[in-house]
Amino acid sequence: MRRVKVKKYQVIILLIGVVLTTYSFKSKFFEVAKQLEIYTTLYKELNMYYVNEINPAEFTDKAIKNTLKDLDPYTNYYDEQEVEEARIRREGEYAGIGVSVYYDEKGITLAEIYKGYEADKKGLKAGDIITKVDGQPIQNMESDELSQFLKGAPNSSVNIEVDRQGKLMNLTVVREKVVVNPVPYYDMIDNETGYIVLTRFNEKASSEVKKAFKALKDKGMKKLVFDLRSNPGGSLLEAINISNFFLPKGSTIVSTKAKVKKWSNTYRATNKPLDLEIPVAVLVNDRSASASEIVSGALQDFDRAVVLGERSFGKGLVQRYRQLTYGTQLKVTISKYYTPSGRCIQELDYANRDENGKVPKFSDGTVTAYKTKNGRTVYDGGGVQPDIVVGFSERTEATKELIKTRAIFNFVTDFTIKNPTISAAPDFTFNQFNKFQDYILTTDTSFKTVQEKMFLKAYESLESEQLLSKEYQQIKKKLNKNKVEEISKNRDYISNLIQNEILSRYYFKEGSYQNKLKKDKVVLKAVDVLKDTKQYSKILSGA
Repeated sequence: MRRVKVKKYQVIILLIGVVLTTYSFKSKFFEVAKQLEIYTTLYKELNMYYVNEINPAEFTDKAIKNTLKDLDPYTNYYDEQEVEEARIRREGEYAGIGVSVYYDEKGITLAEIYKGYEADKKGLKAGDIITKVDGQPIQNMESDELSQFLKGAPNSSVNIEVDRQGKLMNLTVVREKVVVNPVPYYDMIDNETGYIVLTRFNEKASSEVKKAFKALKDKGMKKLVFDLRSNPGGSLLEAINISNFFLPKGSTIVSTKAKVKKWSNTYRATNKPLDLEIPVAVLVNDRSASASEIVSGALQDFDRAVVLGERSFGKGLVQRYRQLTYGTQLKVTISKYYTPSGRCIQELDYANRDENGKVPKFSDGTVTAYKTKNGRTVYDGGGVQPDIVVGFSERTEATKELIKTRAIFNFVTDFTIKNPTISAAPDFTFNQFNKFQDYILTTDTSFKTVQEKMFLKAYESLESEQLLSKEYQQIKKKLNKNKVEEISKNRDYISNLIQNEILSRYYFKEGSYQNKLKKDKVVLKAVDVLKDTKQYSKILSGA
């Protein structure tokens, strides 16, 4: 009798649960439908009665992007053109002239020339500005319009007018298939240490890393420096495949936890590894993110590699593309990444912004300790903390603002005009930081700190600026002095950025990497650790 009553209670509780769940689902669905109807009626009223014409596509695009911006920077809406650009980034292939570019009111500024492609063959240089395409001026156009001009069918030609420091040139360039190799450089550092740099995790990443690894093994490689610095990530599958090169089949590489159960997964190595014995040093910095952190985190958790450099970026959010109507797409954050030991590598807590919109950091709160395979202690709280910290001075806020501008790019353009040649790539050192300081104060004054922007805004709001013109100049002078002092604290970091940009202009990217093998302190430290087998083993054993 008692058992029957218990069963009745269980059934009642179950029914209540079903009713509450159903009610909650219906309530949530109703709220979504309600808000969509409000937006639809609002737009209809605006379209019918607003005094000026409304562009439907532009209006909706802004509404969607403003809606998404308060979630996280990775959840994005793509119109038809942006969908194509995202595909190019994933696949690493497109038809063009072999350049990366900046879009601005002047036209199309060439940011980098890829070796061996059409732009290189025609003598174009970084810093050149395309001002006309097939006779059409392209100044003051939107970036989505400008992005169409250099792309097209392979073997099609286009006429361009190029402005090089005031000198105009007219050229005909032929579009061709451009393949962006995610492994732009690999070589032997010495007779037994190999070096491979991976710059992105596109669909060719694992195959190119494998090709480079085998080529270096044929040259006698017995130790490997694997450079993931400034690699923003990309394909999860490619990150798993590359981790699998150095970890046994069946090893857990990464886990994801999502609101939707089917998107919560544990990903394991499914292939035979390339090499389980070769000593590996993985290099990361504050711009190594996502897939880079999956690889470095997995190899660290299995004590398979020593990680060197700076704490990684801390992008532990997983996105998936969802098809929308009319060829548009939504890239939506669906879950979080966790390393094999259980660490979440996400740094910024977008769900708990303060009243001013500032995003807190997990690493500023309570962090949790985890254990690697050999019992070493590692921590969550965002990013992968290297086993050996070596890198550059901590960036000041002024330096962070500087990096957002094109001041370094413009300075190097000016440098190349004044210096037709430089020393050989492995030997070059940039030691003219004082000239860069003068340049940002006298020539390219676009770089302004937050304080300068606020002061300028306040000054321009005055009814009569003439009343305080003398005081304005005095304060401006003090702000400039402070700006130079603040970026000077990062002389090592900024000089390195300038040096890499200069080397890329004269010797393409490979020149920059050739220089790193001889002068980069993180690479040199990695070589020392790999050569000192006792230190290498001690680090990984946790002794």
